[in-house]
Amino acid sequence: MGRISGLRESGQGKRLTIESEFFLDQTKIGDSIAVSGACLTAVIIQGKKFEVDVSPETLDKTTLGTAKTGDRVNLERALRLSDRIDGHLVSGHIDGTGKIIHKKTVGNVQIVTVGVPESLSDYMIEKGSVAVDGISLTINKCDPQTFEVSIIPLTSILTTIGFKKIGDNVNIETDMIGKYVERFILKKPVTEKENQKKDIDALFLAKSGFI
Repeated sequence: MGRISGLRESGQGKRLTIESEFFLDQTKIGDSIAVSGACLTAVIIQGKKFEVDVSPETLDKTTLGTAKTGDRVNLERALRLSDRIDGHLVSGHIDGTGKIIHKKTVGNVQIVTVGVPESLSDYMIEKGSVAVDGISLTINKCDPQTFEVSIIPLTSILTTIGFKKIGDNVNIETDMIGKYVERFILKKPVTEKENQKKDIDALFLAKSGFI
């Protein structure tokens, strides 16, 4: 984890100073660091402190828009392609925010229920993956308004999810694979030119035996 030790306006964005709990000797200016799940670029590094610029888009889509000096945040450096992948692929591109609506202890874990808009829950399935404030978690169960995850003791200790309260907002990144599959099947247009191409659609894939 880390802590926001400085915050100032920078045009329509913000400049954050973050103090990490680990040494940044292997991190250089220009590297990506996920701050509570949001992928940001280190522009200044001094000892355990680093600074990042946060764009208006990121402020609007994530909990960093309401961040305050002293707030604790989860920190993760970028994955090396040679590393083992423990969990699922997380890009750091936040889809939106959710709100913790229930917490309970069952055995040795905390069961956390998060409320989300349907635009996010559409990309969630039971036993699928979701990132909550950058933490890779498995979905126990979900419906159009909520999803539930289990938090083991180690995750409670090493991340901010352990002291989040009911009513707190969290950053949500849904599994990127589902979004790509949806676009390929529905063939959502990105440009007007692409909008005119109708070569591959759901009917074609069904006739060809793919779906």
